[in-house]
This record gives sequence, C-alpha cells and structure tokens, in this order.
Amino acid sequence: MKPINVMYISVAGNTRYFIQNLTEYAEEQHQEQSDNPLINPIEISDQSDFEAEENDFFAFVPTYLDGGNGTDNGVKELMTNTLGEYIDYKNNADHCIGVIGSGNKNFNDQYCLTAKRYAKMFNAPFITDFELRGSNSDIVRVYNELKTNNLSKTAK
Repeated sequence: MKPINVMYISVAGNTRYFIQNLTEYAEEQHQEQSDNPLINPIEISDQSDFEAEENDFFAFVPTYLDGGNGTDNGVKELMTNTLGEYIDYKNNADHCIGVIGSGNKNFNDQYCLTAKRYAKMFNAPFITDFELRGSNSDIVRVYNELKTNNLSKTAK
C-alpha cells in the first residue's frame, strides 16, 4: 500500500510533534499488518521551494490569527500562509484529499478556523482536528481518519 502523504506547517512545533508521533504510530501499525499505510510527512516552511504536486495529500494546519474574532468581524491569518500559498500553487489543490486542523480550544470559534477556511478555499473536506500537540487517542483517531479518507479517495 502506498504511503499517505501528509503536508503540514509547524510554527511552535506542536504540529511537527504530532506528525512525528503519527508517523511513528503508522510504522508500528504497518509492522503489525503490512497493509496499514505508512505516513510520508512533508513539512512546508517559508524556505520551501514550491513544486507542482503529482500525488494526493492531506494538509495539516494550525491556527494563528490576528484581529477580529474570526467569524463576524474579520480575521487575519498569521504565520501559516506559506502552506496555503503552496496548496494554491498550480494544481496542488486538486491533490488535497482533506484538511486537518489544530489549535487551542480556549479560542472558541477561532479553534481550527484556518483549517476550516482552507477546506472551503480548496474545496476539500475538513476531516478532523486535534488540540495543540494532540493526545495518544488523537493519534489513533487521526490515523484511522486518514486511512478511511485515503481509501475512499482511491476508490473514486
């Protein structure tokens, strides 16, 4: 089975930490049963060269906002724009299977707002979320969501 491509941006290191744990969990699952897919992590940063993607991927994006409450009086995305620009580059959005968001639940309506905006902007489903660095149960839940959504994409 082909690995699941996971494209992400990490500002404070929380998303990177989650993806590292997700990748390790996938390796354990693959060792137990070889048809469990591995994770192919692709970190996007301000130093990344933009490329036209040829393979499908999931986008993981944290939320960093400035100004407004994010719903009815404005929102300005901070520090994660490069991932959005990368997905928007050429036909990359056509390969985005879905978006996974993270953030801090203390921010109420702004929780995972960037991921929800990306999902709408790139016509991809908002798959799921996790808070900050995620928990062990989040790792299992997100991995299973990725497997399910990856399989349904390949079945089309």
